[in-house]
Amino acid sequence: MHNPFREAEFVLGAARIGQLPPDSGTEIAFAGRSNAGKSSALNALCGRRALARVSRTPGRTQEINVFRLRPDGGQRLIDLPGYGYARVPPAQRAQWDRLIGQYLRERRSLVGLVLIMDIRRPMTDLDRSLLDWLAMQPRRLHVVLTKADKVSRNEAGRQLLRARSGLEALGLDATLQTFSALKRDGVEDLQGLLLEWLGTAPGPD
Repeated sequence: MHNPFREAEFVLGAARIGQLPPDSGTEIAFAGRSNAGKSSALNALCGRRALARVSRTPGRTQEINVFRLRPDGGQRLIDLPGYGYARVPPAQRAQWDRLIGQYLRERRSLVGLVLIMDIRRPMTDLDRSLLDWLAMQPRRLHVVLTKADKVSRNEAGRQLLRARSGLEALGLDATLQTFSALKRDGVEDLQGLLLEWLGTAPGPD
């Protein structure tokens, strides 16, 4: 299967919505609590080791990072700042929250949101806050439970059911999957779904 994600290139980091590329084409955004494994998931999706920066220090992503999938920039992946890291000054956290909210509310080219959760701690209060907002302004939503290699298969199944129940309780129609960047479990499933979102039919390598 042709993998356009391998062609992803970093374009820019935007501290304000006005710095983003023109609001046309299609974008898929990635959001998640700090240290949930969002950067690792993006790197695994694209088959790249360092496309998105991975740090042992949560809260490293401080801007909206834009990656283009095609040379013309018509398809993009958007890495939103991780939310909820306590050691970030309150004013900085508030700025990130406003930036994320404004992006999700105003961006017309956004076709769907991938929400990253650590499978060991899914559906935190911070995740629910974002999901409550999404329930009021629906977006196509896919939940990825990362770090599945750190729990047993039975526990992964239980956490998947827990997350599904939580989403249904919020009235959200979402798809879900487990994922391990380390073992690359779930990578092809995520690629296939996002290709559908982008309207790209799989082709030969």
